[in-house]
Amino acid sequence: MKLIYRMFKIQFICFFVLLFYFYGSPVVAAIIDHQIISKKIDQVLQDQSHLEGSLVSISVRSAATGELLYEYNGDVRLKPASNMKILTAVAALSTLGEEYCFQTEVLTDGKLKWGILHGNLYVKGKGDPTLLKSDIDEMVKTLKKQGIKAIRGNLIGDDTWYDDVRYSIDLPWSDETMGYGSAISALTVASYEDYDVGTVTLQIVPSEEVGEPAQVIMQPSNTYLEIVNLTKTVSEDEKEELSIVRKHGTNQVLIEGTLPIHTTDFKETIAVWEPTDFALHLFRQSLKEQGIYLLGNVSNGVTPDNAAVLSEHTSMPLADILIPFMKLSNNGHGEMLVKEMGKIVNNEGSWENGLEVTEQVLRRYGMNMDSMLLRDGSGISHTNLIPANELSNLLFTIQNEEWFSTFYQSLPIAGASDKMIGGTLKSRMKNTHDRIRAKTGTLTSVSTISGYVNSASGETFIFSILTNNMLDNKSGKNLEDQILMVLANF
Repeated sequence: MKLIYRMFKIQFICFFVLLFYFYGSPVVAAIIDHQIISKKIDQVLQDQSHLEGSLVSISVRSAATGELLYEYNGDVRLKPASNMKILTAVAALSTLGEEYCFQTEVLTDGKLKWGILHGNLYVKGKGDPTLLKSDIDEMVKTLKKQGIKAIRGNLIGDDTWYDDVRYSIDLPWSDETMGYGSAISALTVASYEDYDVGTVTLQIVPSEEVGEPAQVIMQPSNTYLEIVNLTKTVSEDEKEELSIVRKHGTNQVLIEGTLPIHTTDFKETIAVWEPTDFALHLFRQSLKEQGIYLLGNVSNGVTPDNAAVLSEHTSMPLADILIPFMKLSNNGHGEMLVKEMGKIVNNEGSWENGLEVTEQVLRRYGMNMDSMLLRDGSGISHTNLIPANELSNLLFTIQNEEWFSTFYQSLPIAGASDKMIGGTLKSRMKNTHDRIRAKTGTLTSVSTISGYVNSASGETFIFSILTNNMLDNKSGKNLEDQILMVLANF
């Protein structure tokens, strides 16, 4: 009887060897003992004594079946940081659609006569997170082509498409001056093609002479910010020590410190105080540049129902907006997408309504919303709480959606040097040959990553790794990389 059993076992093994030979890895992947993954990940965790006192949650699934292959504290709620953007992107694609675009309109309640517009000019923002100064210039050029040479009225900014709450409930006060913590308005302008809304990018250039102040170049150029330049160009053997601080509640920016001569320019993105006013400032600046005289004042208000559209700008579609949103982890986009969903579905562009829509969408994809807490659209809040198993399950469930390819393409690719491809993963796991696509997340004491990895065997895994309460974020990212290399090399 034992001889018969051994012969059968040999035949069984030979059968699967033939399957591998004729059909390749997809068939073999279905019969591989995934316990190997568990053992190797356990080994990685055992070597992380420096993470003692931290909280780690890991979830690994088969992308083909959704089967949970490995978990460690998978149902424990932890701070997701920017992994929250996965939920926002899914909700936005489901609610708004890949081709959804945002509008910015220029309207008037007056009449044009002999080159003079008798009436007010309204700039109505409808939540475009990618509006640039160059887009404003194009709208103003349209006004000029229509024969407008002067405006006998006021320039009025209308940002009532969203509510007037500028910051999400948990944004730390220390972040509000930084580019990643900017105020949210339906009428806002980004500094350049990274599309950080409501910001100005400062380029600090060393002087040609030691002892002289460095030069400060603003993009877009403006007089809205008041620059206090206390910098000093120093010799090449001295250190670069620069501090850039915007005074709370104002647009005064204090720049001080040293910049060695002949060194690379220093860049920093600063959020402005009151983005609607900044957009109006740039619009008025553009009017002047095009030779159109504004005879009235600049203020905020509401566009009359009978106002006529003179020019407008249409944003890139949502599919393209997701690239800077996900790859560059653009916080402002996350908050504006939440408010836009609230406006479109519940006719109120607020965090409360937008998060309600987000939760409704996520329930349809099988997420247990009773097991988590959502407070914003970007993940900048330290109060957001999501279990890793819920994140990995969402990433499995959405694979059948028509827009999944758009979502998948928006994820950063490990090791891809172009920031619009590699994003926040461009300098990590460079030897994986584009096989890891994932959203990263970083807050003080928090590091997270969730996404997809194509293994060496050809099998695709879905993963979510959340690490909280760390004293050193670098330790969390090292842990993530080690675990992902286990999956990539499987």
